[in-house]
Amino acid sequence: MKKNKEILDEFGKIFTNEVFDDNLKYSKQILNGTTKWGQGSEYIKAFQSLDKENKEVVEKFFIEYLKTNLFSFLSIFESHEEFKLYYEKGTQKVNLVEISEMLKAEPIIENGWIERFSKELKK
Repeated sequence: MKKNKEILDEFGKIFTNEVFDDNLKYSKQILNGTTKWGQGSEYIKAFQSLDKENKEVVEKFFIEYLKTNLFSFLSIFESHEEFKLYYEKGTQKVNLVEISEMLKAEPIIENGWIERFSKELKK
């Protein structure tokens, strides 16, 4: 049986890599005009006109915006008891909300999931 911290860390790695990192990578591609999607759109043109310093500011905004969205998404499971988020393997079944002090904050706190597991932020 896995310990609660192992379960939260495993979920945190998946959540960070497949949600935060994927969205941040895509946001950077849009910002730098390296995605085929949206070419010619007003926002792509606007981002391409920014200098390096302003692109860095927008990238920081994207990071904070993504963190806010992840916080809001996970808060659903804390605020609405009818929705559950479980780890289940073999005979072990664990409610992630119950094993975390505050699941919605796990990604964004100091030394949280994003800080520890994000590959995209380390680039």
